[in-house]
Amino acid sequence: MAPGEHNLALIRRGLLLEYTTLVWNVVGTIVVVVAAIEARSVALAGFGLDSLIEIFASTIVVWQIRGVDLTRERPALRMIGGAFFLLAVYVLVQAAYTLASGIHPAPSWPGILWLIVTVIAMLLLAWGKLLTGRQLGNPVISAEARVTLIDGYLAATVFVGLILNALFGWWWADPLTSLVLVYYGIKEGIAARRHAAEL
Repeated sequence: MAPGEHNLALIRRGLLLEYTTLVWNVVGTIVVVVAAIEARSVALAGFGLDSLIEIFASTIVVWQIRGVDLTRERPALRMIGGAFFLLAVYVLVQAAYTLASGIHPAPSWPGILWLIVTVIAMLLLAWGKLLTGRQLGNPVISAEARVTLIDGYLAATVFVGLILNALFGWWWADPLTSLVLVYYGIKEGIAARRHAAEL
């Protein structure tokens, strides 16, 4: 295979991985939001909102891989940063309200099962993106691999809170584990704004 054909195959693989991530997050947002409403789970609601942000971010990455001229990349990154900050504020306020009012989230077995599968899927997708990014020498795909990896870690964290609530009745574990999303939202919001300023 000629070098040009090899690179084209790698770009196609990178796009396939990104499209798979997008589809997974679209389906996951619906599943997680429905489960969050039924269980009154702050952690699940926060993870659902995070998935919406990831969909927007992944779309920008796909445009970059495809070589689209992103004249609006800077405002888009600012919007992503703003969305992450809103996620952090929402989860923080909702977690504080849940803890103060003593609202007990119900166990959510559909949410738990989806999170288990999501952890596995995100780790596999992150590995595929990291490998593809390195082979292509493409920092965008490599960076997206780290975002996908973090998404897998977040799913695992939310899973811990849900399983503690479901098995032991530790209702406070749900809002407490959601605070990880607050840290993540602030960190990613700052990173997106900083990247926009550097453009």
